[in-house]
Amino acid sequence: MIVFSGNGNKELAARISQHLDMPLGAARVDRFSDGEIRVEIQDNVRGKDVFIIQPTCSPANDNILEALVMVDACRRASARRITLVCPYFGYARQERKSAPRTPITAKLIADLFTVSGIDRLLVMELHTSAIQGFFNIPVDHLFSKPIFGPYFQNHEDLLIVSPDAGGVERARAMAKYYECGLAIVDKRRDRPNESDVMNVIGDVTGKNCLIIDDICDTGGSLCKTAEALMENGAKSVSAAITHAVLSGPAIERITNSVLKELVVTDTIPLSDAAKKCSKITQLSVGDLLSKAIRRIHSSGSISNLFV
Repeated sequence: MIVFSGNGNKELAARISQHLDMPLGAARVDRFSDGEIRVEIQDNVRGKDVFIIQPTCSPANDNILEALVMVDACRRASARRITLVCPYFGYARQERKSAPRTPITAKLIADLFTVSGIDRLLVMELHTSAIQGFFNIPVDHLFSKPIFGPYFQNHEDLLIVSPDAGGVERARAMAKYYECGLAIVDKRRDRPNESDVMNVIGDVTGKNCLIIDDICDTGGSLCKTAEALMENGAKSVSAAITHAVLSGPAIERITNSVLKELVVTDTIPLSDAAKKCSKITQLSVGDLLSKAIRRIHSSGSISNLFV
């Protein structure tokens, strides 16, 4: 087995390498003078089980192309098997036609990865599980429950909240883990990155509400959800979000919001502003991903990680 990293999230790659107790493979991934991506795999990969760690977060297009070029380089160097470890799968929110004459970009990205030569995909908390069906290769889908679960274990009067109807399955799994109740916030999205909270379904009075979601982008929806919960009698509101995109005014909104705490993972590297925000706590998925990589290499069970 040999593990390489692109430039998408070197900090996470280093943590995975540490948990695996093995150094990252030597690879040069930079740019030519005209901006084109240059990749040179400097370790021998012939006949090896190759893992490439590269989330497709911002700058998404650069990181996607880096992953494609690295995969192609390993395939042409006769790697036995290539697994793309993509903690955050970009373009996942474009998984269906939301209006006439719009693309299904998540399917396009899946096709690009497949054609590039990957044999397997390891990904964390997809926006919707149906994206696994976009690939004609095995997809190992990890969940953040083992990361967030212990962190909020001792919170009293806990109530899990899904910020929309689409996230109920994810929130229900956490509610089952904590053996607590579940509430849902009904919202209407008028345009991308904007939403208006309409109604809270469930009794949140006197509860420490925990919002469970996969992505926090501009923070508008999250902050409005927190406001609606407090207005309906919640004692406090925290959030556990797997992928901290945090673009645009997100940090300012979170800082000025009624949120007690926003707990995120390191699938996406935090900006300097996010690291300085007192309300944001980051947990690492490095150990979970390293265990999954070990099990893929040894043909072990991935589902046992979530028992």
